[in-house]
Amino acid sequence: MTQESRIRPRRSVLYMPGSNARALEKARGLAADALILDLEDAVAPDAKELARKQVCEAAASRGYGKREIAIRVNGLDTPWGEADLKAAAQAGPDAVLVPKINSAADIGRVESILNACGADASIAIWAMLETPIGILRAEEIAGSSARLAVLVMGTNDIAKELHAAHVPGRVPMLASLGLCLLAARAHGKIILDGVYNDIGNTEAFEAECAQGQQMGFDGKTLIHPGQLEPCNRVFSPSDKELELARRITEAFEQARAEGKGVVTVDGRMIENLHVDNAKRAIAMAAAIAELGTATS
Repeated sequence: MTQESRIRPRRSVLYMPGSNARALEKARGLAADALILDLEDAVAPDAKELARKQVCEAAASRGYGKREIAIRVNGLDTPWGEADLKAAAQAGPDAVLVPKINSAADIGRVESILNACGADASIAIWAMLETPIGILRAEEIAGSSARLAVLVMGTNDIAKELHAAHVPGRVPMLASLGLCLLAARAHGKIILDGVYNDIGNTEAFEAECAQGQQMGFDGKTLIHPGQLEPCNRVFSPSDKELELARRITEAFEQARAEGKGVVTVDGRMIENLHVDNAKRAIAMAAAIAELGTATS
């Protein structure tokens, strides 16, 4: 079974600093589809050990309801990475997010450590793509393991490595985003857009969410709870989209029952691809309702 065949909302995926116990507690009530309990960028070197303890205890508590929980470990080439990964494996989150993935061999190393620790098979690998070599090898990485479930764009690091500017429309980043999207879809993986840093610029943030949704991303990683509402709204099927999706599926089923080979809705011919998209939108809406995060 590929990730695409199991609908699970990942519209909003919020980073929470692992060294901040109050933030980890507050996250229990936030309307995020998924949480990334962070041991990497959000944690100072002298707080790494405390953050690891707090994050693993939080993940093991199973206190976040139906939200998906990932632990972002430090890179495996750092002094903390391997210990983070081993501790996370014992805590049993839904996933471990590993930064700076540059090759299929990197995924193999992560998988070997998880297996050696006796990590449950349900713990998925999420891979951050944030370096030029990693992006150029995105297809190789995406196809490297059945345990690999999600690709996460590290857009800040991509911009840094490219010497690119953060500008509206993200033209300097489009080639990188597109390559990774192609790799994800080629191998049936979920893919998340990167963060938006200007927390106060809500209009520009929503525009970037809309761009990501239009490009085909499954959701977006976030750095502040204030970004949840617009992100959830943009990445949710609208009422208009759902109404059309239901009419498409109903018309298709009726035509098939009557033995008709041609289906039209609102004067437009409907093909199997339109039916597949309609069914996916309906299933996503149902999954969002079940998760309970809605658009708030």
